[in-house]
Amino acid sequence: MSVIYDYFSAASDQEAVKVLDVDGGPTAADAGFDAGTLGGIDPVVQLGTLEALLTDTPYDEVTDDSRAGHNLAMSDDYDRIVITVTDALVAALAAADEVRLAEVAEPWSQTEELEGADPAQLAAFARDLAALARRATASGHRLYCWACI
Repeated sequence: MSVIYDYFSAASDQEAVKVLDVDGGPTAADAGFDAGTLGGIDPVVQLGTLEALLTDTPYDEVTDDSRAGHNLAMSDDYDRIVITVTDALVAALAAADEVRLAEVAEPWSQTEELEGADPAQLAAFARDLAALARRATASGHRLYCWACI
């Protein structure tokens, strides 16, 4: 079974939850969210590891954040979930340049969950997510993940 992870920004948790009512999720043309299908990176373990690498924070501390992979809402049939992304990761992504993102892609690719992943592809994902984070920060929004099973 495959899972789709789309990352998007919203002004608040209440606004983010509205994505559950949108056919096709946040990337649908009429959804009204700044979003992207950025790759198959999960918002809990894999993004937590990215945050740990970018911020030099131990992974256990990253996961202690109440917004780290928090299931904000779920569809009635349990096939769509809105998951929070930490503000610390958003800030780190927004502040990171392409060199820094490429630097962390190498050790990120060597983690158990991403073993065998191409560091260049991970760097591209990080660049795209960083661009979304910059736009979200500029508009006072937060980042979320829409997961569809």
